[in-house]
Amino acid sequence: MTDLDFTAVAFLLFLVLDPLGNIPLYLSQLRSVPEHRRRRVVARELIIAYLVLLFFFFAGASFMRMLALDLDAVKIAGGVILFLIAIRMVFPTADGPFGRSSAGGEPFIVPLAIPAVAGPGALSVVLLLREANPDATLFLFGAVTVAWLSSVLILSGAAWLQKVLRDEGIVAMERLMGLVLVIIAVQMFLDALRSLGAIPAAKIG
Repeated sequence: MTDLDFTAVAFLLFLVLDPLGNIPLYLSQLRSVPEHRRRRVVARELIIAYLVLLFFFFAGASFMRMLALDLDAVKIAGGVILFLIAIRMVFPTADGPFGRSSAGGEPFIVPLAIPAVAGPGALSVVLLLREANPDATLFLFGAVTVAWLSSVLILSGAAWLQKVLRDEGIVAMERLMGLVLVIIAVQMFLDALRSLGAIPAAKIG
């Protein structure tokens, strides 16, 4: 699709995957895991998250139709969820954007794969991008993969980034990304209302 910008789409997906915001969560969850196992655990959780993202990318629309769910409902729900996550990014709490996580043992799927990386916001954005651009499958698949690989690089080096940026730097970057995500969430909500005819179409020019 010529009207899509690869960098913009990949950056949007990078924002909703929120690897910087997930650094504290990953560090806290891996604290009780033996050091020689940590890289394997991170790799496993990120691969699981990628597979979930791909499932919603390729089969999400069919899954939604099977449940008789309307795409506009997904847009509104996705916008609301993104907005709530973004607010917690702008005004961080001790529990992180996804609330308090369980401690002890080796994490499996929850919370590192889902909802930290493949959360409801990311899944709805992936689904909506695919549905809105059915002729750009390869383009969007590449954007999802690039955003995921960027998350892999950041979360694999979470301990190093924590030392370099410190808590203050990570919080500052997460707040900045949260502000951008607030705008994206509101835009998703407005687009859904326009498609339903609840508000007039946006004027161009």
